[in-house]
Amino acid sequence: MFRGQRYLALFRVLDFKGKLIVGSLLFFIAAALLYWAGAFYVSMTKVVPTTGGSYTEGIVGQPRYLNPILSQTSAADKDLVQVLFSGLFGYGADGNVVPKLAEHFSVSDDGKVYTVTLRAGAKWHDGTDVTADDVLFTVNSIEDPAFKSLLRQNWQGIDVSSTDARTVVFTLKKSYFGFLEHLTVGILPKHIWESIPPERFALADYNLVSPVGSGPYQFAGLKKDANGNILSYDLAAFPQYFEGTPYITKLSFHFYAGEDELLSGFKKKEIMGMSPLSRMGADDLRNRRGTDVHEFLLPRVFAVFFNPVKSVPLAYAEVREALSRATDRDALVKSVLHGEGTATSSPLLSFMDNVPTPQVIPYDVDAANRLLDDKGWTKGEGGIRKKGDARLEFDLAVPDWADLKATADALAAQWAKVGARVNVKVLGVSDLSQSLIRPREYQALLYGEEMRLDPDYYSFWHSSQKADPGLNLAMFDDTGADDALTALRETIDPGKRKDLFTQFEAALGAKWPAVFLYSPKADYVVLGQVKGITLGKADDFSSRFSDVSHWYIDTKRVRK
Repeated sequence: MFRGQRYLALFRVLDFKGKLIVGSLLFFIAAALLYWAGAFYVSMTKVVPTTGGSYTEGIVGQPRYLNPILSQTSAADKDLVQVLFSGLFGYGADGNVVPKLAEHFSVSDDGKVYTVTLRAGAKWHDGTDVTADDVLFTVNSIEDPAFKSLLRQNWQGIDVSSTDARTVVFTLKKSYFGFLEHLTVGILPKHIWESIPPERFALADYNLVSPVGSGPYQFAGLKKDANGNILSYDLAAFPQYFEGTPYITKLSFHFYAGEDELLSGFKKKEIMGMSPLSRMGADDLRNRRGTDVHEFLLPRVFAVFFNPVKSVPLAYAEVREALSRATDRDALVKSVLHGEGTATSSPLLSFMDNVPTPQVIPYDVDAANRLLDDKGWTKGEGGIRKKGDARLEFDLAVPDWADLKATADALAAQWAKVGARVNVKVLGVSDLSQSLIRPREYQALLYGEEMRLDPDYYSFWHSSQKADPGLNLAMFDDTGADDALTALRETIDPGKRKDLFTQFEAALGAKWPAVFLYSPKADYVVLGQVKGITLGKADDFSSRFSDVSHWYIDTKRVRK
């Protein structure tokens, strides 16, 4: 009799209790063997990303120009351009500039000549090689006013040439510390666009239908409703992407009219991620099961910009100073941002590159009242101060955004404690821009400045930028500040840059042209199944896609 048959015969002669004991023992032995086998497998392997899966992003707005030299005015356009196109340089997870289409580069000793060598083998989505001619075509199109690119101002005084198919030479009239930032613009394929005249450039189908880029994802299709609005835009991983085929196979973008619709779409599982959101919108999802809220830093500051040309009381420096000292910035961060931001008394932020420690203006409502008393501003009817015929009352224009409306109401209450009456005027973003901001018709404006991590404040604060399209919203005019801002553009040495920023900040502090408030953290809400997102800080919201080719959903185990 075979041994197995003997064991079976022995098992048969056992009573029920014996069979139960033996059966249980065998079960636990088998389970233990399986457990240890699984544990051994896990100990000898590791989880790694693999290709597969699809990701759907929700965006407020409609795409129009999926073209890197025309996309600057639309968040939807900028997001899609980020994944469709590549620049010579791009951004890393820490916000620093890193090579993309550029293989390597060199800079002349005087900082005026940049020589860039392109990656060998980089391809357009149609399989054509990316060459120096494409770079020249892109830059020349930006510089040509007929193409109406908003980037043109950044490229004035820059000559571009090529020495061979992979080498591009940029020659600047003056050295500029931030020139590599300019080279993050997406490159256009010359063979696609060269036959399209400037007057038809913005109308070309390639701006929306079948755009050809060299980014990690390529056009796959779109869907429209009966009115022609784009409902969704589909992209597929580009297998010849120069940094390697992206892990996630398919990206889709769904478009919504506003934040309420966007949040509803997320809760209905129509989308897997979205950004940007108001603070209230992000907080609503922070503790939602299966949802991750990735926080990152953006170089943006919200402030109240005073226009002394349009308001008599705001023409007095002591009024502007008193309002700044009567501003409880920490309370604003707590009540409006729910603690998710940083109070600031300066346009400089501590996480920016090569800036000194920003100045801090303590909240002191008593000191603000004493200052106004000493300067002859007396309280009258309703507690509102007057000085001669000037009454301390002004309008505060604010965009129709929940966080900023709450900020404006809080400021009106805070400034009432020093005898100021603030009339909050809420306008739609487009109306605000066209009727007040561009013609500078506001008395005071609650708005934001979006800079870079290595900031250039020239367009925001130089006196030459007071009129539209300049961004000097406070109509600030100071020779010392102008000199510092001009020198900063030509200075690369970190120590010298800090000294010049100190000079600029001192000039602002002497004239009180604005009340700087806070810098909110940015939130990127995604389902937890999406991995590989490594945001730390970035220049803008669209930069969240800077490493999208490394995001993943599917995984596998491989030997360690």
